[in-house]
Amino acid sequence: MPFPDFLSAFPALDVPFPDDVVSSQAIRSEAGLVVFFTFHRDMALPMHSHGAQWGTVVEGEITLTIGDETRVYRPGDHYSIPAGIQHGAQIKAGTRAIDVFQEADRYPLRG
Repeated sequence: MPFPDFLSAFPALDVPFPDDVVSSQAIRSEAGLVVFFTFHRDMALPMHSHGAQWGTVVEGEITLTIGDETRVYRPGDHYSIPAGIQHGAQIKAGTRAIDVFQEADRYPLRG
């Protein structure tokens, strides 16, 4: 299920991955960052940490390691990553996810 067309008017993020791998639209406030991700190709996200993050899979599949636990997330599943916990993922092409970051400046807006 694609995201609604009106989301394309939201600003994109400057993420450290090529546009042909992942695209994004975002809403930012002083309290946090909401990102609508679309993964166009399979992607490996290396282990890393930052402020708290919550997300849900809209379409596709994410194999996510949070700390020492690895689990497969599919449409309708959600995840919560506490601040400072190492995590990484294998994300399949065609996946759409919504992620909410505690850090409003987690990624800069493009433009």
